[in-house]
Amino acid sequence: MRVGELARRAGVTVRALRYYEAAGLVVPRRLTNGYRDYAPTALRQVEEIRTLTGLGLSVEDTRPFVECLASGHDLGDECPASLAAYRRSIRDLSERIRLLTERRDTLAAHLEASARRLIPDSPEGNARTGISVSPEASARGASPVPVPADPARLPPGLPRPPDDGGAAHLPGGRLPDLVLPATDGRAVGLGALGPGRTVLYVYPLSGRPGTDLPDGWDTIPGARGCTAEACAFRNHYDDLRAVGAARVYGLSSQPREYQRELAERLRLPFAILSDTGLALREALDLPTFTAGGHTLYRRLTMIVNRGAIEHVFYPVFPPDQHATEVLDWLRLQDPPQGETAHDREGHPLSVPRPPR
Repeated sequence: MRVGELARRAGVTVRALRYYEAAGLVVPRRLTNGYRDYAPTALRQVEEIRTLTGLGLSVEDTRPFVECLASGHDLGDECPASLAAYRRSIRDLSERIRLLTERRDTLAAHLEASARRLIPDSPEGNARTGISVSPEASARGASPVPVPADPARLPPGLPRPPDDGGAAHLPGGRLPDLVLPATDGRAVGLGALGPGRTVLYVYPLSGRPGTDLPDGWDTIPGARGCTAEACAFRNHYDDLRAVGAARVYGLSSQPREYQRELAERLRLPFAILSDTGLALREALDLPTFTAGGHTLYRRLTMIVNRGAIEHVFYPVFPPDQHATEVLDWLRLQDPPQGETAHDREGHPLSVPRPPR
């Protein structure tokens, strides 16, 4: 077999065959005219080299397999030396994985520490104003050092989502008997939330600092702002409780472990529910959209009263001001019959109502 034919049939370059020959792996005999002539076994040997190097072995590591074929075996790993080469390669890969895992974990720890420094009002953070100067640096006349933007604030120019009527059918309906995992470890039954009003805000997804969101995320109307919305509900949580919200929940299709990181990082006083299977969409025909190959909820908020959907906010924009919008709506409502507003510890509150 000539070198060109072997290269074509094996799917390699002539240059690769020259390299295998120089390494003493696949060596042709020389014809009287000087041309190389490869034995039929050479095709299997080259294919074996190609397969094994595709698994991460070096060309030299394939030698026991090539020699096994040359000795007449049907398969390149039927010889003891080939098995030893497998073990050696697995051992080397395991060590590389260990080292890479250590590097990854170290980087993740740096990311976590950095992310916590960005949390508004956290002991690790100091970035609400967007600049930071230590007292010692200020005394030395140092200039302010810019810090990353407050995640509770949204950039200007985000597109406003249109009202496509996707939630018009919801008021008056009832929540289904779905049980969803919550970030506080509980399983929350949507059909048995309890007495009083529940604020259930549904959002697409939240990102972590240093983690990419789907391409074009900021250009999707209503997509950006999940962290800002959560921060707003956190900041107004006691106010919402004071005007009659018995409980507040967030809900998205992200896994609970991912949501738990958000709840801890933002120090949310309420739980977030995980609906990875989009079961609530199926039950209530909630509006969704697709981004990055994933189907995500469109942002909306339901006020639930004794299992019934009393009011729906849709579309929600801007999300960082939505908690105030919900708060203003609740202030105008009469408390549910037989219900009294309570603070975070469950103490009853007397809430003045504006004239109507």
